[in-house]
Amino acid sequence: MTAKPIVAVSSDRRVLDPHPSHIAGEKYLRALIDGADTLPLIVPSLAEDIDVDDLLERVDGIALTGSYSNIEPRHYGVEASDDPGFHDPHRDAMTLPLALRALEKGVPLLAVCRGHQELNVALGGSLHQNIDTVPGYHSHLENKDDPIDVQYGPSHPVSLMEGGLLRELAGSASQMVNSLHAQGIARLADGVTVEAVADDGLIEAFTVDSAPGFSLSVQWHPEWRVTENEFSMAIFKAFGDACRERALKRQVPRE
Repeated sequence: MTAKPIVAVSSDRRVLDPHPSHIAGEKYLRALIDGADTLPLIVPSLAEDIDVDDLLERVDGIALTGSYSNIEPRHYGVEASDDPGFHDPHRDAMTLPLALRALEKGVPLLAVCRGHQELNVALGGSLHQNIDTVPGYHSHLENKDDPIDVQYGPSHPVSLMEGGLLRELAGSASQMVNSLHAQGIARLADGVTVEAVADDGLIEAFTVDSAPGFSLSVQWHPEWRVTENEFSMAIFKAFGDACRERALKRQVPRE
């Protein structure tokens, strides 16, 4: 039996009555198991105690998950925050350098929602702190009073760029996606290729040009009920295949 590739999963640091805890949503773990056929392992947001290079030598992929928290705006050159959410500086300290080092070392990387925003910021881009207040964009935030199936249901179309990875995976020029985010890309980082754009022009996906391995960053939530959506399954299968390729290389004895 071949061992499944190991995927390091980002975590949120939350205080849970009264203990600091490091957590990741089960929907991401399930998607990595059911969609990518990998073994997900949650990495605590303890940046001072975890050597990134050591971690990357032991895993076959990195998954940057979504979160209810937002990135501290100082990471993209804004001192004051006017966003309506809360911050998780411990996660920022872990994921921003981890993302960059993973790209440099060719470790397959899949970023979703907050992870999408993290990757853009890590590469030098910036964010709209509240899309609702930016002229020209419609609201991308879910109605939290709706049933969960409605919140994660199709919300708006995205155009998939010709010649791009997502266009190839979808086999079509557009797809309907869900939308559960208050923040989004303002200034796109240099050295990336846009993969998908929302109907109002918001950049919803990109790949990293210089990455020697798989890299894909999406603003929506393909992890939600992944096995029920062909496009989402294609995304996670492509990521899983890249992780399997790395796992095989990592298992070859070094001379």
